[in-house]
Amino acid sequence: MGLTERRMVQELKDVALPGRVAEIAEIYGKAIPYDVDWASIENDAEALKFLDNVSCHRLNMALRVICMDAMGKEAVAASVEKVRLVNVKEPAEMAVSFAGGVLEMRCAYAQGASGMHSDNAIRQVLEKGL
Repeated sequence: MGLTERRMVQELKDVALPGRVAEIAEIYGKAIPYDVDWASIENDAEALKFLDNVSCHRLNMALRVICMDAMGKEAVAASVEKVRLVNVKEPAEMAVSFAGGVLEMRCAYAQGASGMHSDNAIRQVLEKGL
């Protein structure tokens, strides 16, 4: 991992991810931590550039819809324990799942919008598991 990538990882750890966790807490009253598989992404500056928008922003958009009422907020608070983010190389390897309190998003981050799950897809997976 070069200096550029180290700086990008540090920025994500210190600013972007804590900001997104705080935003989640504002949406429904409880913080959900991110568990990033850094080994899958830390050497790819292009992927690091898109992690926040491709996963974190999309998740928050999905949560805003789910948590539009007390029932949705309670369901999320009772069920979602953490969010796991994993970088994959090809869009064919992408997946989104929710089991055991863990929402896992496998995204091809370096592909930008082509490597992401839509907020509607994330919402649908979450709602099925709530």
